[in-house]
Amino acid sequence: MKKSLVLAMAMALGVTASAYAANPFSDVPAGHWAYDSINKLAAAGVIEGYGDSTFGGDKLMTRYEMAQIVAKAMAKGANVDKLAAEFADELDNLGVRVANLEKKADNVKVTGEMRYHYVDHDATVDGKAVGYATQLRSRIWVKGAINEDWTYTGMLENIQDLKNDKGDETTKFQRAYVNGKLGGLAVQAGRYHAKWSEGNVYDNRVDGVQVAYGKDVKLLAGYGKASNKDGISSSTGNNAKDTYYAELSGKVENLSLVAGYYKFEDVKEVKDIDDTIWTVAANYAFDKNFKLGAMYLNGDKDGYKGDDDGFVVTASYKGAKAA
Repeated sequence: MKKSLVLAMAMALGVTASAYAANPFSDVPAGHWAYDSINKLAAAGVIEGYGDSTFGGDKLMTRYEMAQIVAKAMAKGANVDKLAAEFADELDNLGVRVANLEKKADNVKVTGEMRYHYVDHDATVDGKAVGYATQLRSRIWVKGAINEDWTYTGMLENIQDLKNDKGDETTKFQRAYVNGKLGGLAVQAGRYHAKWSEGNVYDNRVDGVQVAYGKDVKLLAGYGKASNKDGISSSTGNNAKDTYYAELSGKVENLSLVAGYYKFEDVKEVKDIDDTIWTVAANYAFDKNFKLGAMYLNGDKDGYKGDDDGFVVTASYKGAKAA
């Protein structure tokens, strides 16, 4: 990955390498095929190596490392439109505007995925064995640019029950939303995925609208209707009720802090009960591989059996996911 990057960046910058005689990296000898290109990129401030005078040309790069290099090359005036379009999401998180580059790329991008699911249950219900469950899930994603400030995303999902002899299946629009900017606000509206308090409060689709403001300290607020698959729905019908939420997040060096407020009206399991949940969380990254986190949650106790406090402690290493 680095080999092609070095050549592409060096040609895109269009600066003669002979002007840079000093060798910034101890693991790139003068006779190396990429010596001139690496020297040029280092002198231009596009690449920095690993801080120990090594370039690490045999190491794999993360997408964020790649995006940082692309961003620096863009700042130097390099023509890296294809790379910028590929890493548009990462560049956006780094604060680099790429809407004009997305216009130059294909306006519509269609992707898909399939997942096969099988579970064997060793349990009985009313004296009958539950047995197994098996499904095939297919998704088609459509993404594109409306203009330089707004994009759209849609996702069509088909689920087939392979256990049922009838071949029952469903096909639904599970995502259909737009993202854009209004003044200093980032806006998302439609049917989008919401993951609140790291998924401990809610992790499913929402039909609604949300706005976000700020970068280092960010305020997110929204209103919508939560999915009734999670029991957040009318006590007398199937339509989801009003849901309000807000999150305030910030970062101090390696410490990330988040506070959240979520209100679900008329929760399905308990009639006429409004469930309000407050959360506070802190995550500390010791380095790029190891992170520890802690979260406290407090919900309405009236109308429920049990405690109204929740505690979550997490640890993550490298790219490992809880699942």
